[in-house]
Amino acid sequence: MSRLALTFNCQGATLAGTLDTAPGTAGLLLVSGGNEIRSGAFAGQARFAAEIARAGFPVFRFDRRGTGDSEGVNRGFRHEGDDIAAALAAFRAMTPQLGRVVGMGNCDAASALMLAGGARCDALVLSNPWTIEETGQDTGEDSTPPAAAIRARYLAKLKNPREVIRLVSGGVDMRKLLRGVAKAAGPKAPQSTLAADMRAGLDRFEGPVRILLAEADRTAQVFAENWSDDDPRIARCPGAGHAYVEPHARQWLREQVLGALRG
Repeated sequence: MSRLALTFNCQGATLAGTLDTAPGTAGLLLVSGGNEIRSGAFAGQARFAAEIARAGFPVFRFDRRGTGDSEGVNRGFRHEGDDIAAALAAFRAMTPQLGRVVGMGNCDAASALMLAGGARCDALVLSNPWTIEETGQDTGEDSTPPAAAIRARYLAKLKNPREVIRLVSGGVDMRKLLRGVAKAAGPKAPQSTLAADMRAGLDRFEGPVRILLAEADRTAQVFAENWSDDDPRIARCPGAGHAYVEPHARQWLREQVLGALRG
């Protein structure tokens, strides 16, 4: 295994990419979320790519236009389809033995893959997809977490003897508790426009899909509020946070991705 730095073109802009080489005929295209560069937060993407390459599968990472070492204007994850498609073409050109490519993204990188209808990948791993509408202004709406997040939090607390003692001894803000209970018991919020667009994009994709949800992550909990509870493509990791930093979560994520690559 070796790590190669390279550049490729996307609509006249020069983009930067990194290839972790391996002999496998299936490869992983890692899409970064937010305005994150291809190494990921605290080099997490780079470490993950090395792990997957050591298992025998090549991995390609890249900076979309306007981020990291790439030229151009950053138009955000809603308009990243062309960048992903260009990265996929560069990945295939650099790794001619590839038969299938699994596209993977966490948070709004997963959303970008969904909005782009898979961006010509052969399979998808979509982790904690971002479905929260951003209006850019304070709407004055209730900032209480979504019902799914409240239910998950209360369930965890009820399993903790210290929290039960706090409740019965008066160490809990009852007004806040009652607001949370009322919201948790209420109906689901209407599906966001973003979630509807993501669903439409994913419906165009014909390959296998895994939707991974870290159960302790608010983004995943909001996604669950905006999605079908009975979607068989969903797998959940108990106790995992957004970046899967917990030891059991890191192992779970690696196994899920390797399963998709071995597909």
